[in-house]
Amino acid sequence: MRYETLGTTGMKVSQLCLGTNVMGAYVDDEASAKIINAFINSGGNFIDTANAYNEGKSEAAIGKAVKGLRHDVIIATKVNMPMGEGPNDRGSSRSHIMHAVEQSLRRLQTDYIDLYILHHWDNETRLEESLRAMDDLVRQGKIRYVGVSNFSAWQVTKSLWVADSMGLDPVRSVQVQYSYLHRDPELELLPMAEAHGLSVAPFWVFSAGMFAGRYQRGEEPSTGTRFKERPSYLQRL
Repeated sequence: MRYETLGTTGMKVSQLCLGTNVMGAYVDDEASAKIINAFINSGGNFIDTANAYNEGKSEAAIGKAVKGLRHDVIIATKVNMPMGEGPNDRGSSRSHIMHAVEQSLRRLQTDYIDLYILHHWDNETRLEESLRAMDDLVRQGKIRYVGVSNFSAWQVTKSLWVADSMGLDPVRSVQVQYSYLHRDPELELLPMAEAHGLSVAPFWVFSAGMFAGRYQRGEEPSTGTRFKERPSYLQRL
C-alpha cells in the first residue's frame, strides 16, 4: 500500500480510502468488520464515513470494527445532512456541528475524529460561523483536521480565504464526485486544489458498479444493487 500526505497536514493516509456508505444498510456489522479488517491487513488506514450514512449505522459499525485499533486508522466523517426532523438537526450551523460531533464520537467509540468534513455547502449559514465552529473543535482536540465535500472550486477557495483572514484552521482536503462519466472537476476544482496543496478524494469513481459490469443496457438493475434498492442514485450519473 502506498501512502500520501493529507493536504497541508503531516498526516499520512493510504492512497486507497475505504468508503463505507453501504455499511449499516446492505452490509451488516459482522460483514463490515471483516471488510474493515481486510482493508487494514492490506495496509489501508484511511476510512471514510458520514453521520448521515444509514442514520449513523455506518459510523456505529466502524466504531465496533476498529475498537482496539484506533491508533492504526485515520477516520473521516461528515456533518451537514439531516439527522432528525427538527429545524436545527441539519446544516452547518454552530449549533448543529457541536451537537453532531458529539453523536459521531459516541457512535465511533472514540474521543477524536481525524478529518471532520462539511458534507455540503450551506446557503443558510455564514461560512464564518461554520469554520469558527470547526476551528474550535480542532482546538478542543475533538477533531484533528477540517475538510469539505461537494464544494465547488469557488466555495473551497472562499473557505480558504475566510479561514486565513480569521486565523482559523484551514481546509485540508476536498471530496468530489469524479469518474469517466463525471469529469467536471478537471476544469476548475482539481487545478485549484493543486495550487493550494489540498488533497482530493474522489468518490463514485466506479459509479456504484456502472464500470464493474453490474448493469446491462436495456435491463433492469439486479436485486441487491444500489440502483435497484435506491433508484434515486441514477440521478447522480
